[in-house]
Amino acid sequence: MTVIVLTHCPVGLRGFLTRWLLEISPGVFIGSPSARIRDALWSEVKQYADQGRALLTYTTNTEQGYAFETHDHKWHPVDHEGLTLIRRPHDKPPAASSAPPRGWSNASKRRRFGSR
Repeated sequence: MTVIVLTHCPVGLRGFLTRWLLEISPGVFIGSPSARIRDALWSEVKQYADQGRALLTYTTNTEQGYAFETHDHKWHPVDHEGLTLIRRPHDKPPAASSAPPRGWSNASKRRRFGSR
């Protein structure tokens, strides 16, 4: 089983993938091509994705039962003791958020000015 997910990719690339895979939702393709065809499709996706992102996952003989690859994603697969995990980008901790200023809501304004 092979799944390819495209985000912000050209329409022509989606049309190309429908020759081999079934598009079950916009940008989500699923099918069971051979490994040779899967690799050829993935190389085409990487070549023609332009500014878009792509994700490939497929069944394989591993502990997890599947493997995946990414193209231009912020999240990257990382091998950790034989398991493939996703490394998400480290977001900056949120700045110390101060409480909203007193009287900022519509309800507060109505109470303050007595209008209903």
